Amino acid sequence: MTNINQSIMRHHHITLCVGTAQQDYDFHTKVLSLKSVKKTLIYDGTSPFYHLYYGNDLGEESTLITCFPVGHFGRKGQRGAGQVGSLALSVPVSAIPFWEKRLARHGFDVRRSERFGEQVLSFSHPCGIPYELIGIEDDARKPYSNGEVPAELAIRGLHTITVNARDMESSREFMRQGWSAYDIAQDGKYARYAFGEGASGKYVDYALEPGLPQASWTYGEGIVHHCAFQVADRSVQDRVKANLEGLGFTDTSERKDRGYFESIYVRTPSGAMFEATVSKPEGFLIDEPYEKMGQTVQLAPQFESQRATILESLEALNY
Repeated sequence: MTNINQSIMRHHHITLCVGTAQQDYDFHTKVLSLKSVKKTLIYDGTSPFYHLYYGNDLGEESTLITCFPVGHFGRKGQRGAGQVGSLALSVPVSAIPFWEKRLARHGFDVRRSERFGEQVLSFSHPCGIPYELIGIEDDARKPYSNGEVPAELAIRGLHTITVNARDMESSREFMRQGWSAYDIAQDGKYARYAFGEGASGKYVDYALEPGLPQASWTYGEGIVHHCAFQVADRSVQDRVKANLEGLGFTDTSERKDRGYFESIYVRTPSGAMFEATVSKPEGFLIDEPYEKMGQTVQLAPQFESQRATILESLEALNY
């Protein structure tokens, strides 16, 4: 039986609210050289819009960045306290000079620093979301290479996220008792939590930011929407939900079928939304073969008869 204290395994994906689909697609596939794993839609509200997935060759857990292009709403998100403020991706430490030059060549303002003893390159998504590349000595996750960025220099996947919080104590309690993590390090205003044995893809950082304004949670350009974490199966997911509700976190959703995985969501004490996710065995091959993965827009079966009308309503996306 899986112990509740070991239920969260690692990152599964992170989901962002970005600007236009084309801007986001070009940034992730042409600049960061990630694979377009899946093009699909989100059906919240009255009109569907894109949900784009990027990752390694098969879109494995902890390599995934997923994006809602919401520029057409004309609504800007407010970055601040109460949300995931930035995401950090793992690259070989030897690749840091390569990425510093590559990002600068593409017109990005790149800053180099160090945190938790790791080399950090900071820059921003074109819509403003803060990104980091972290130099790691050893990360066994298999990268995707499009030929332009050699595999030995390519992005491995999520390394950590940084949650902006106005106080640390309630988040510390949540991470320890509700999210099966343990605190391992402090660096100035930052506190680091780990899952399992702790490694790239198994960290969450909190930044103490009492002076930041309250962040927005609606669909708005330029913010992180939520971060998802992998659990082994439905029974573990059920125990996570029961444990959260037993602790008093009753703002925890029912299980939702997202096509490629099943999810429950919880609004954490900091305000950031976390997700406990069970992957389906077929993964992203559930609706298209490997050879065509990510090449065409996939619709939920109940909307397939409306394909022509729905695609006409979307922003044109060249790829």
